[in-house]
Amino acid sequence: MKPLLAASLTALLTLSQSLSAAPLLNVSYDVMRDFYKDYNPAFQKHWQELGNKPAQIQMSHGASSKQARSVIDGLPADVITMNMATDINALHQYGQLIPQDWASRLPNNSAPFSSATVLIVRKGNPKNIQDWPDLVREGVEVIVPNPKTSGNGRYSYLSAWAYVLQNGGNEQDAREFVGQLFAHVPVMDTGGRGATSTFMQNGIGDALLTFENEAVMIAREFGAGGFEVVYPSVSAEAEPPVTLVDKVVERKGSRELAQAYLDYLWSDEAQRIAAHNYLRPRNADILAEFAERFPAVQFIPVEATFGSWAEIQQTHFNDGGVFDQIYTDR
Repeated sequence: MKPLLAASLTALLTLSQSLSAAPLLNVSYDVMRDFYKDYNPAFQKHWQELGNKPAQIQMSHGASSKQARSVIDGLPADVITMNMATDINALHQYGQLIPQDWASRLPNNSAPFSSATVLIVRKGNPKNIQDWPDLVREGVEVIVPNPKTSGNGRYSYLSAWAYVLQNGGNEQDAREFVGQLFAHVPVMDTGGRGATSTFMQNGIGDALLTFENEAVMIAREFGAGGFEVVYPSVSAEAEPPVTLVDKVVERKGSRELAQAYLDYLWSDEAQRIAAHNYLRPRNADILAEFAERFPAVQFIPVEATFGSWAEIQQTHFNDGGVFDQIYTDR
């Protein structure tokens, strides 16, 4: 074979292999759209600098529990990046797609950053909403996604519950307070982005409960002039975890790429990208660099306060659980 022909065939074969390689699919939740828009190109550049072929990355966003259900039902996610462990645990419990100890495979229980629940209020804060009790005053409407389908909604629910416990109340007091809170919810969307649209586009509600990084997305999409951000005194510490989906990466032969994609979330570059997107970095030095972005909040550790995520799900959010009971009682 002539050298020129051989070189051409080799180049075509290399191109064919690159083009035929299945993209890495990251199944994520609504509020992480902007972070992964910034993170994916940074990772792709890093991956090629290591001498690898270009990596294609596809994203799927939606309400967190619905996304997890889609993966269990066959959506071929190489990695899943959720906002709470419950939705990843479901991949083991209902699909045996990952091992039970998945959270121990990466640092910080596989959560590369953290976040707080904040209160988004109308410009000028006309209802003078400052903390959790203000949300249950007469005439105040609250927008929060459904805790049964949204991690955003579950963290808001747990934050409100924790507020009562931190201020001397007992479990019954907390149950009554959270029941009052959801009695002030006129519309309950399935996910965080839907709740944001209800609040910002449709003009419904006096306060939107969401993660602090969602405020930045709202400003980018709708402009910063129409709302203010209020940090409540207490927030459950949101720790959005990640994992590769073992059965998928084994079938696709993508384990090396998927593992590298997740590992790089703890790199200095990725931690700074997180901070720029108002996600609290795990790297203490980088968190200190961005201290002005992250007001002090009394974080409540979820599992130390409420039990394991499996117990939380069973008690509060499964069919017939506390949330169903208090919502039915409205």
